[in-house]
Order: sequence, then structure tokens, then C-alpha cells
Amino acid sequence: MAPLQVILGAGNQAWDGWTPTQREQLDLTDRTSFERYFGDRRADAFLCEHVWEHLTSEQGLEAARLCFNFLQPGGFLRCAVPDANFPDEEYQRIVQVGGPGPADHPAADHKIVYDAHRFRQVFEMAGFEVDLLEYCDERGRFHYHGWDVTTGPIYRSLLLDHRNRDGKVGCVSIVLDARKPR
Repeated sequence: MAPLQVILGAGNQAWDGWTPTQREQLDLTDRTSFERYFGDRRADAFLCEHVWEHLTSEQGLEAARLCFNFLQPGGFLRCAVPDANFPDEEYQRIVQVGGPGPADHPAADHKIVYDAHRFRQVFEMAGFEVDLLEYCDERGRFHYHGWDVTTGPIYRSLLLDHRNRDGKVGCVSIVLDARKPR
């Protein structure tokens, strides 16, 4: 049987081998939606790009626990959020809490902007083993730990984002793998 790989909050994202879901199907703040969707099944992997920043700190922790509960042992959640330490003024203006511009702007309901340490803690507190794949440290230095995009693509990452070309890092995220122990 093919692995059950689910994109949480997919928006327009579609990747081969991954089932895209929207909030109406799987709401990270509603255990009942997960119970309805999965029943007795468990996911082999979750992919979630630029969703966690739309949750409060408390909701983020509860969402991590929910994902942990609905993953197979050894399964993982690859998750990405805007990086509070990315040293670009325009990027920070766009991702700020409350976002810029009108209420329909994608960042208008940002509740938090994570740094790598705080984002990692969310998943560790939920029981995951965490590997930071991409992030900026508190001095704004970008760190990249080679990872295979074919195991779970994140568009807003060093390797896939069109703004990262010719040796220039134009837009990155905190990208991590949160693995449920076997």
C-alpha cells in the first residue's frame, strides 16, 4: 500500500504522492476533524508550509500534539514557517504579526513569527525528535543541513524558491523535520 502523505493547509500546493488538504478537511485546531478524516488510520508523513504562524503559541503546541497523535511511529512532519531572524527588512515587514496591508493579505492573521529555537521547542514539547533543516541564527546567518526535497518539498526553501538564485539567498523559511519516535 502507498504511504499516506498529507499536506496540511495545502492552499494551491500539489506534490506527487501527497494528498492536499484544506482547513475544512483537517483543522489543526480541531481534533474531531482529524478523527473524522483518519479514523483508525495514521499518516506516514505530514507536510505543512507557512501555516503554523497563523496559530497562537498555544494552538501551535496543540496542533503539534495532534499531528503527533495521528502519525505512525517513525513518521514525520516537515514544517516550515517564516524566520524571525532572516536579515531582510522587507521580508520581516511582510511576515510581521498582523501582516501588512488589507485584511485579505495572506499575512494579515499572522499570530507569531518564530525563531528556530522557539519553533523547535513547540515540536519537542509535543514529543517529537526535531531536526532543523534550514534556519537563520540570532546573528542572521543562514544554516542549511542537506535534505532531500523529494521526501517532502517545501517551496519557500533554499532549493526550490525562485528568489534564491545565483548564490543569493532571497527568501527562506525555518524548515524542520519533526519525527515521531518508533
